[in-house]
Amino acid sequence: MFVTLRDDSGAGLDYVRMALGWDPVEQRRWFGRRSKDIDLNASALLFAEDRLVDVVYHQQLNSTDSSVRHLGDSTTGEGKGDNEIITVDLTRLAPQITTVVFIVTCYSGQTFQQIENAFCRVIDGMSGTEITRYDLGGGGSHTGLVMGKLVRSSNGWQFDEIGAAIHAQHPVEAVSQVTAFLT
Repeated sequence: MFVTLRDDSGAGLDYVRMALGWDPVEQRRWFGRRSKDIDLNASALLFAEDRLVDVVYHQQLNSTDSSVRHLGDSTTGEGKGDNEIITVDLTRLAPQITTVVFIVTCYSGQTFQQIENAFCRVIDGMSGTEITRYDLGGGGSHTGLVMGKLVRSSNGWQFDEIGAAIHAQHPVEAVSQVTAFLT
C-alpha cells in the first residue's frame, strides 16, 4: 500500500524518521553461560533505480550527501522507546536516488521468535505522527525485516509498506533479498 507523504496542510513531507526499539534480553545462565544480548540494527539502503548507491547503518552513520543519518548504534536495547533512529531529509536526497528501503536485521543472530517487545516505525519528522508501525517480537524464524520503502514519484515521495521477512544479520546480506521489492 502506497501512502503519499503529506503534512496536515497537504504539502509534501520533507523529513522522515525510521525508529527501532526493543528491550534487552533478560540475562539467564544456561550451563554456566550467560544468554546473549540482542542487537537489532536499523538500516537504510539508497537506490538509483535498481542500483545500490549508498547504505546507512551502524557502521556507516551518514549517507555520502549526509541527507540520511543513523543517530547511533544500540547493541542491547537498553533504555525506553526508540533505541536506533535513522533520519531522512527528503529535500537533500541526491536527485538520482529513487528509493530508500528501510530494513531491520538482528546482528546477534536471534530470530524474531526470540525477541520480545521489539518494534519499528516510520514517523513524520516534523509533527511526530506515526506513518506506520510493525511489532517485531514473537514472530517467525527470520532474522530480518524489509519494513518499507520511500519512493520518489512525480507527486513527491511516497511510502510503501512491505513487511517482508528476510534472513540477514547485516545489511550487506540483505541487499540481494531487498532488490526484489524495488519494482
